[in-house]
Amino acid sequence: MGKKCVEVCFSPAMFERHANDEALIVVIDVLRATSAICTAFANGAREIIPVTTIEEARAMKDRGYLIAAERDGFVLDFADFGNSPFNFTGDKVSGRTIVYSTTNGTSIIRMASSCAGVLIGSYLNFTALADWLIKQERDVIIFCAGWKDRFNLEDTLCAGAFVEKLLDSGEFTTICDSAVAAVDLWGLAKHDLMAYVEKAAQRTRLRDKGLDDCIDYCHTFDKTSIIPVLKGDSLFPL
Repeated sequence: MGKKCVEVCFSPAMFERHANDEALIVVIDVLRATSAICTAFANGAREIIPVTTIEEARAMKDRGYLIAAERDGFVLDFADFGNSPFNFTGDKVSGRTIVYSTTNGTSIIRMASSCAGVLIGSYLNFTALADWLIKQERDVIIFCAGWKDRFNLEDTLCAGAFVEKLLDSGEFTTICDSAVAAVDLWGLAKHDLMAYVEKAAQRTRLRDKGLDDCIDYCHTFDKTSIIPVLKGDSLFPL
C-alpha cells in the first residue's frame, strides 16, 4: 500500500467536502469538549454518550443518566456539571456512563459517525493517538469543531501538530491546502504555544465568562494514553 493521506477540515460547515467513508476521523475541540472527554476516560469513566440537542440531554436526564451539558460555556440548568475538564474528576465519573452535550464538539462526533472510525483527539492524548494512527492502513481526516461553523485557531493549531507528526512519520502525505495551512500555523505557534493561544477568540470568550482556568491544562501534551473511540452511539476507551 502507498502512503496514506491526511486532510484537515476547518469547520463542520466544510465536512461534507472532506467526508470519506473509508477514512479515520479525528475530532478536535481543544477548548473544551475533546479535552474533557479525554480527561473523563483518564479518570475512569466507562462510557460517554454524545448528544446533539438540549432536548436529547434533558430526556436522558429524566432516564437517570449523569449529564454534562453546556451552551456557550454555561452549564445547562438540568445538568450535573458543564464541560470543563476539571469537572470530570474520578469521584464523579469513575465507572459511570455520562451523557455529554456541548455547543460545538458533540454534534460533529455524530456528523462523522458514518466514516470508518471516529477518534477523539486533544493535546492530552496526542502521542498515543498519533502513534496509533500511523500504524493504521487508512487515510485520516482531522476534523476541527471550530466555533459555530466558523474557523478557529485553537483547533487548527492542534490539527497542525497532528499533521506534522503524521507527515514526519513518512507514512503519510497530503495534497490538502488546509493541512498545509494548519502545519504552517503550528510552526508559528509551537515554540510558545500559550502566547499564540492568547490570540484565539475562544480564549477571550472563556476569560470574559470566568471559564479560562483550564486553558493551560487543555494545551498540555500527553497527560493520558487513552484514545476515545466511537462505537455505535457511545464513546469508549480504545
